[in-house]
Amino acid sequence: MSEVLSQSQIDMLLDAARNGNIDAGAGNDAQPEEKRYPKYDFYSPKKFTRDRLKMVSSVFESYVRVLSSRLNAMLHLTCDLEVDSVEEQRYYEFSNALSERDVLVLVQDTLEDTGEKEPILFHITTGIMVSMMDRMLGGNGDVDSEVGSEYEYTDIELRLYTDLMRSMVDCLDSAWKNYIDIGFRFNRVETNPTLVQLIGLDEAVVIIGITVKTAVSSGRFSICLPGTMLSDVFSQMNRETSSMRQPNKHDSDEIMDYLRASELPIIAELQHTTLSLSDIYHLHVGDVIDLGQPKDSKVFLNIGDKRWFDGTMGVFQKNKAVRIDKTYVLSEMGRLEDEGERQ
Repeated sequence: MSEVLSQSQIDMLLDAARNGNIDAGAGNDAQPEEKRYPKYDFYSPKKFTRDRLKMVSSVFESYVRVLSSRLNAMLHLTCDLEVDSVEEQRYYEFSNALSERDVLVLVQDTLEDTGEKEPILFHITTGIMVSMMDRMLGGNGDVDSEVGSEYEYTDIELRLYTDLMRSMVDCLDSAWKNYIDIGFRFNRVETNPTLVQLIGLDEAVVIIGITVKTAVSSGRFSICLPGTMLSDVFSQMNRETSSMRQPNKHDSDEIMDYLRASELPIIAELQHTTLSLSDIYHLHVGDVIDLGQPKDSKVFLNIGDKRWFDGTMGVFQKNKAVRIDKTYVLSEMGRLEDEGERQ
């Protein structure tokens, strides 16, 4: 039974509440803070489901593992990469974060029958890119103090940038091979992305955020996948999956052709008998083994150790032959029945 307060206790609590010495709701159990959810924008609904984004995340987790090994070999430095975000956004959210001095790499996919394609965009923050180029030129890569917001790549650095990004794009094919047969090729480097509209501002894109860390520097690697490209990828995956589920009539005909042309051994069995080992040892050419059956008794024809036919010994074109007199088939219960009886 709950405790009952006296009138004096109630008056003391009311006075304390009026004076601000106690919270009027302090007697209630502490309520957990309500979890906040982002508002859904019905004017620009999401194009890809959560499962699709999980698949994309899995693809790029494989990609960063391959890319990490390649960068370690190229830079002779431990380079850790980790996918920290996979989000669907509008392209303007990605482009607004770019400055005039940023550099974008344009990549094309090799999917067929997709019409005019929008490029895949690669962007790496300036600090980590200059650090990697410094390592490629024999430095220690510690250039954070020399790289500011106004840093601009030289022509030689842009050439190194291009070579490094070509190598990074080459790793992308292997990440998708478990899902779809698709390739990617390096297109060009765009040195001022703010002057070029590569994708419609309101087009849906998926942004993959990758954290890049070395012993002397860190930065961010972003990949922008156009929504049209992902839609084509998912459509082709659905077609391939459905074609695998549905039997192809042409394949069935081809399989039947192979089966018709295949050979099966048929064993004609006259009868069984038992001989001692000494009798078998003394057998010679011309000896006769008594089977206990007349010469015109039926012959069993076995296919795969199963009795399929009964026949009679005879001669056809001066060759020994067996004429089929009765046919057996395998019933659903696994017993041999006469075909005539089943009909």
